[in-house]
Amino acid sequence: MSPRWELNPHIRKGRTVIHTLHAHLVLTPTYRRGPFTDEIPRRREKAMRAVCTDFETELAEFNGETDHLHLLVHHPPKVSPSRLVGSLKGACARRLRQESRGHIHKYLWGDRFWSPSYFAASCGRAPQSIIKEYIENQRRPS
Repeated sequence: MSPRWELNPHIRKGRTVIHTLHAHLVLTPTYRRGPFTDEIPRRREKAMRAVCTDFETELAEFNGETDHLHLLVHHPPKVSPSRLVGSLKGACARRLRQESRGHIHKYLWGDRFWSPSYFAASCGRAPQSIIKEYIENQRRPS
């Protein structure tokens, strides 16, 4: 390892890759009708952490409001955000139906709890302008 390499807990190593990928995900229920009480997101966080562990992903931050949930995930390159979101939604919806059937039933549209869409944004520690400047200032081979 290079002597200028500093140990950073946000940088992970795999067999063939060194990475630090973070994504901000926002999940919304169908029609954003506000089904979440104070208790529901706390109980969902545990289920979502379990799904993230299965995907070798870290749920770095979790919070929500009455009509949506925010997640900050630290994931390896082999994990597709769309597959992760699908599993998170599926696990959460199953648990909601099991634990809060009476409350959640009025928020279902047919059999669907989650909106089919979601928001995903990549995020890192440096702003895009700094990364662009760093790349522009690299020496080109002669």
